[in-house]
Amino acid sequence: MPNLYVLIIGAGFSGLYQLYTLRPLGLRVKIFEAAPDIGGVWYWNCYPGARVDTGSECYQFSLSSLWKDWNWTEMFPGQNEMQKYFHHVDEKLDLKKDICLNTRVRSAEWQECEKKWIITTEDGTIVRTRFFFICAGVNTEPLIPKFEGLDTFKGVWHHTARWPRNGLDLIGKRVAVIGTGASGVQVSQEAAACASKLTIFQRTANPCLPMRQRKIYTCTAELESNKKRKEDLYPAMFRRMLQTPGGLAYTSVPQTTFSVTPEERHLFYEQLYAQGGVGLWLCGYSDALTDRKANDEVYAFWRRKTLRRIKDPKVAEKLAPEHPENAFGVKRISLEQNFYEIFNQDNVELVDLSENPIERISEDGIITKDGTEHLIDVLVMATGFDSISGSITAIDIKGKNGVTIQEKWSQGTHTYLGEIHGEWLANLMKYAQTKHIERIETCPEAEEGWRQLVFGINAMTLFATGKSWYNGANIENKPFEPLSFVGGVPLYMQKCQEVAEHNYEGFVLS
Repeated sequence: MPNLYVLIIGAGFSGLYQLYTLRPLGLRVKIFEAAPDIGGVWYWNCYPGARVDTGSECYQFSLSSLWKDWNWTEMFPGQNEMQKYFHHVDEKLDLKKDICLNTRVRSAEWQECEKKWIITTEDGTIVRTRFFFICAGVNTEPLIPKFEGLDTFKGVWHHTARWPRNGLDLIGKRVAVIGTGASGVQVSQEAAACASKLTIFQRTANPCLPMRQRKIYTCTAELESNKKRKEDLYPAMFRRMLQTPGGLAYTSVPQTTFSVTPEERHLFYEQLYAQGGVGLWLCGYSDALTDRKANDEVYAFWRRKTLRRIKDPKVAEKLAPEHPENAFGVKRISLEQNFYEIFNQDNVELVDLSENPIERISEDGIITKDGTEHLIDVLVMATGFDSISGSITAIDIKGKNGVTIQEKWSQGTHTYLGEIHGEWLANLMKYAQTKHIERIETCPEAEEGWRQLVFGINAMTLFATGKSWYNGANIENKPFEPLSFVGGVPLYMQKCQEVAEHNYEGFVLS
């Protein structure tokens, strides 16, 4: 392969958009993607029940050439529909000709004498590139706990992010699911309907909100009506997404929790809960994620709703405890369809690992601290990821003077900013071309200044108190610190624009 100007790692949303923005500059650009197909996390997440938990209309590229003749069939698309969407994107933009699939990057080392990155893949291929963009995703590096005896287990086990492509038959099987985050909730709902026994091992109680899934645009008349609706709505919707803190088309209301009467507050919560989705989490009162008493009001409402859905009071208390470990929403809220109802079934059991932790894995199942051996045929690791920074540190990256680039790369990562990052970096590459720049690196002072801004804003919110992957708390020995910029999209865009307008102040360009 000839020398490249830019090498992009990852063919999910961000990587594909980055390739799209760089092509008009006439640069030699390629994507290296570890998977056999494009789609990023939506290639890997093929476990039963895998689906998006952001509304489909917001969960797509803003390019009119893509949305004008694409119609979602569900409000919250499943993995299969997401794969179809990415194939639609490729068909329209002709991206695959510049993507090397089945190509996992092992290391990247900067060679000062050449002013190039030397990229080495797992199969030993070596590529030289002037610039190197990591678009490997937020949740892509699976976390598999080191359970004693796992290698002796005679059954089948898989992490949800590495589910077999040809599926796995759970009918009539004894299934264990470790973890109750998004993937744990989704796979549990499916397994409960067909397994002879489902044992769910909960590490931390984490609230789930009703998804309110529904089919959309299923007939010709609906599709024609939706075409006109999109032409009127979508441009405004995508502009609005750049104006809200969460990068979505909706946001919290300006009122604070206790500025309204209890009756108004209750009816507002009821409205958000009935709508489904993340509304109760992100569209409530403006102080819900900064004031603990306000947050407790939201949690108390959610808890009352949830307790009514679970028949066994002891199980209900474990799933919706009176005194939760975390504030509501500082761990990522999952969406569910019938998760709490499955605990009313005779074939479903909940094990609270905070009371009765896993001691080891046996040949036939899972042994907990109380001595019980839970006999199983299938073990599902819904144990999450080394989030945000994990996909970066999985690559052996050595920069100037051979220093390995680690956590500092991830400060300020935001899950809804793929297009903003893509445009900003494309403009930077255009600037580099014009000025004949061969190397770009951050000033230590600017890097530390950004880090302090991220920490300072995070400390003003309840996110600072949460034991979550947002803060690296799920990884042993990982620093407990914010891995995302929670100051909102408008402020983030303002900071990016200011840097560019001042000739990329804070970067050393040479």
